[in-house]
Amino acid sequence: MKKQVHVVGAVIENAQGELLAALRSPEMTLPNYWEFPGGKIETGETCQEALRREIQEELGCVITVGEAVEDTTYEYEKVIVRLETFMASIVEGKPVAAEHAELRWVVRDQLHMLEWAPADIPAIEKLANQ
Repeated sequence: MKKQVHVVGAVIENAQGELLAALRSPEMTLPNYWEFPGGKIETGETCQEALRREIQEELGCVITVGEAVEDTTYEYEKVIVRLETFMASIVEGKPVAAEHAELRWVVRDQLHMLEWAPADIPAIEKLANQ
């Protein structure tokens, strides 16, 4: 049976209406795919708490977490991922790519031009149509 993981992703929007995309580094699983930054939910955490902690760890920023965007379950070769994405805004700090290869601000109608991790695609489709 495949391992199942529950993760959260932050759809961080800036004042210009651009969304933050993060490129997975060659050392990560699914290297060179774009994703919304975030990570695994630790025992006892809510999705929102996990997202605030992960963004602080990965990007060095403090965020506020807003409404849910999408809840997707995707079966990869070795793992089943449940990804819950939430709108978010940075309230303190500037994002720095500590774990990712690159960070990029992208306008909604350009999101489809990046090669996204499969679990992120339903959220991308929803956001592109808003």
